Amino acid sequence: MRILRATLAGIVVIGLLSIPTAPATPLDGTRRITLGGVTVRLDLDTRQVITVNASRGWRARVSLWRKSEGRWVRRLIAFDGRTGYGGLVPGDQRVQGSGSTPLGTFPITESFGNAARPKATALPYHRVRRGDFWVQDNASRHYNTLRNKHQGGFRWWLSPSDPNSSERLRDYGRQYAWSIVIDYNRPDPVRHRGSGIFLHVNGDGPTAGCVSAPRWFLRKALARLRPGLHPVIAIGR
Repeated sequence: MRILRATLAGIVVIGLLSIPTAPATPLDGTRRITLGGVTVRLDLDTRQVITVNASRGWRARVSLWRKSEGRWVRRLIAFDGRTGYGGLVPGDQRVQGSGSTPLGTFPITESFGNAARPKATALPYHRVRRGDFWVQDNASRHYNTLRNKHQGGFRWWLSPSDPNSSERLRDYGRQYAWSIVIDYNRPDPVRHRGSGIFLHVNGDGPTAGCVSAPRWFLRKALARLRPGLHPVIAIGR
């Protein structure tokens, strides 16, 4: 997805709130609870959740939760989150280039950034280097993955106006200072449904399909997320 070039802006509030877990209904090995006004589908071993409550147009409340002693505790909250200019749509209805953000619950498994790895980051982290792209070429078998142009396998030279052009990550030094990959349309992507949906640093307006949050939120979230806790991100309204 293509993000809008912008500057960091916003007012944030940090809070700590403890609430009991909501009643859950088993569903194909998962269950549903509500956190921060957002419905979350949980695997039984999930202990960390990021919620994105986009009930105010493209502005969103973004929270990080941790399950502790049977209760979900909110560890971080930012009121100045953003979603796509194209609105929110069910993930299986999304179209690449629409500027829409997919609704649903998705795993979090990796991260990347133009800035140095934040202290205590446990998620796999890739420091962006020259020639790194996020592949959006629908003809490539590497669609919806990070790949360097020297590895080949996608048409990195296409003009940005081409619907199959890929995103050069160094072009977005501010927004991609730190980014958490949202495993939407991964690992077995459907072509033309969308590539490159991240939680990244805010710009000055809506995204083109990603979720964004203040820089401090990304730094603190990366310091807290743990692969062994099977984190997910739930996007709702």
